[in-house]
Amino acid sequence: MAVIVVATITPQPEHADAVREAVLTAIPQVHDEPGCQRYALHAGQDGRLVMIEQWESPEALAAHGKGEPFSALSRALEGKLAGAPELQVLTAVPAGDQAKGAI
Repeated sequence: MAVIVVATITPQPEHADAVREAVLTAIPQVHDEPGCQRYALHAGQDGRLVMIEQWESPEALAAHGKGEPFSALSRALEGKLAGAPELQVLTAVPAGDQAKGAI
């Protein structure tokens, strides 16, 4: 079953552009990782960046966390965030219309 991750990244205001660029640079590399079904960036009105991820399996998510794109992004963000990224790892609970009731 697919694993959904919501990762919220809060840049320090003076590093907002650098953080956004680092994440945008990582996205194509993550898209090429085995098991990546979705890795989509969203910007909040308060400056936070929210990544919505979908991984084929817990194993694919674990491999992502050990992979070079994730490591490179972590290095690029070092010292530029207001705190550690907030991560929520979720399992879908499909309901209603199959096309609309789950990611």
